[in-house]
Amino acid sequence: MSKTLSPRTEAILKSIVEQYIARAAPVPSQSVLHNNGLDVSSATIRNEMMRLKQEGYIIQPHTSAGSVPSDKGYRHYVESLDDIRLPLNQQRMINHLFHQVETRVEEWAKLTATLLANMSQNMAIVATAKPDNCLFKHLELVSIQDSTALLVLVLQGAVVRQQLTVFDQPVTQTELSAISNRLNGLFEALNNPGIQAKKAGLSDLEKSITDCILNIMKIEDEIEYEAPYMDGLQFIFNQPEFAGTRQTTTSLALTENKNLLRVILPDKLTDRGVHVIIGKENKSETIQNYSVVISQYGLPGEAIGCIAVIGPTRMQYARSIASVDYLAEVLTGLMAWLYGRKIVPESDN
Repeated sequence: MSKTLSPRTEAILKSIVEQYIARAAPVPSQSVLHNNGLDVSSATIRNEMMRLKQEGYIIQPHTSAGSVPSDKGYRHYVESLDDIRLPLNQQRMINHLFHQVETRVEEWAKLTATLLANMSQNMAIVATAKPDNCLFKHLELVSIQDSTALLVLVLQGAVVRQQLTVFDQPVTQTELSAISNRLNGLFEALNNPGIQAKKAGLSDLEKSITDCILNIMKIEDEIEYEAPYMDGLQFIFNQPEFAGTRQTTTSLALTENKNLLRVILPDKLTDRGVHVIIGKENKSETIQNYSVVISQYGLPGEAIGCIAVIGPTRMQYARSIASVDYLAEVLTGLMAWLYGRKIVPESDN
């Protein structure tokens, strides 16, 4: 956090930021005077605002207009926030809703996106957690016709993939069951290279099935994130700064961008916790009128996903940060339960 501002100047900047967030209109000096409770003259307020403008914390859209925060002003404001937590009643509500879908893994990301969008009043994006290298868990082979079977592959993390497999000769269900039992014993908890190393000694039919398994796992490993769940685009459209046709088109393009996660992800997102990227801090010009609040969740080294809020730079940062932080914590707890791991609580200190 910057140390260049005096407490009085910082209070004035805070007043400008919070009034602009609330009203989406330039903030005049008179409004700052009445809002922050400082026992100073209007001339002093104007002088302080002039200093903030000269140092790049605020800008004036027009000579006679009030002031609005710059990206630098928002950055200072965000870094001055502390003890950002969701109210206990909201935490209990979230816990109750997730308890209802606790055993339905496919619902976790969808529920998170809906909750995050409504709590932050911005667009929410949730990428399901996936491991860097998927691990074999279980195989089932189901006879469909004499020489055709359905291969059902279960990977660690409750990921299920299916594929029809055609053989050169008829294969009975008894034979298929014997092969799946043998491969389950050989491949348990192995990754792609580990399974590849076990191919020697397999029959031709077993090798054919193993090649299907390896191909499925290779495809899974090449996917950085699954297609994300998104919700809350209507909140973007309702923001006054995005009311113009050009901005609306940009917002629509965001949701249609198949690489949206790559667009919003900062270059380095390895640290635990919430990251805030404001305006032109974003690497992509596409979203330099937006701010992103993003966090990873999951189990490092096993399975990692991410959740994010996208909204105007004039967003309710405290609310968005608290929402992302708590939902990431909930999802991490669910992932730990799914993988049979124990999460050590972080200290409040």
